[in-house]
Amino acid sequence: MALIDSFDALLLDLDGTVWEGGRALPNAVEAIGAAGVPVVYITNNAYRAPETVAELLQGMGIGASPDDVLTSAQAAIEMSREHLEPGDKVLVLGSASFRALAEDAGYEVVDSAAAAPKAVLHGHNPETGWRELSEAALAVADGAVYLASNLDTSLPTERGLMVGNGSMVAAVTSATGVVPRSAGKPEPAMFIQAARRVGAARPLAVGDRLDTDLAGAVAAGIPSLHVLTGVSGPLALFEAPKEQRPTYIGADLSALRQDQNELKVGPQGGFTARVDGDDIILGRGNADATAEQALRTALQVAWHMPSPPELVRPDSEAAERACAQWW
Repeated sequence: MALIDSFDALLLDLDGTVWEGGRALPNAVEAIGAAGVPVVYITNNAYRAPETVAELLQGMGIGASPDDVLTSAQAAIEMSREHLEPGDKVLVLGSASFRALAEDAGYEVVDSAAAAPKAVLHGHNPETGWRELSEAALAVADGAVYLASNLDTSLPTERGLMVGNGSMVAAVTSATGVVPRSAGKPEPAMFIQAARRVGAARPLAVGDRLDTDLAGAVAAGIPSLHVLTGVSGPLALFEAPKEQRPTYIGADLSALRQDQNELKVGPQGGFTARVDGDDIILGRGNADATAEQALRTALQVAWHMPSPPELVRPDSEAAERACAQWW
């Protein structure tokens, strides 16, 4: 049975899963178009408004509306209601759309700590610099509640991993000692809210980053597919703690049409794996076996070890080919 046939909705990450720097990743458009179930795009990137995200998806040939998009900026505004009342002053580090969300929520948006904001809302914006970070640090030091849309340290682009919101947040934390509450993944709220939005009873979460996408799905109790198109590669999977381990592993979104049992960790592709001290020995393997099959075979053994393996040592030509593709 194809993986997608067991679920009634997809909760898709964007950066590193559907696109990279705004460019569709291989097989993404086709896989989403053929899914046959409602899709909600849940993204930790707070820079773009839902309307902009929907337009970008449409430009790639993916049918989407703003209602299909849930951003961490929206989640941060929802979380801010626990601390603020309409009319309160807030200092917003983020895009114009994030500021607009704060204004729509009834807050007065200010640009300086001198205005005595009650909270600092921190989202991704490539234009954020020393002055903005310093104003945020001054406000937080004066007692403003510090809330972040997300804590992703890096942002996948077509040029590689660039500085993410979490790295900018780290500057304010370094100056103040205050760690913000984060509204985005890996908190489970976005996943639960997305599933409710489409009335899903059996959603599947899909992402590329273990410490946000997959950890959030695990925390929400939602089955997950990890795709190897973004931040977390095979090495991260070998080192993943239980709270970050996906239910399924695929090369990209085309895995949605693969047999769901093949996508689970376990022996496949003719490979064998065994423990040798602190290492794993990966052997055999069919001539047409894939690197993903080798990875799932080795992971079943690795995830039963008390600590991650020091090395995965290939012991056949097929295993050597597979391991070479992991790194």
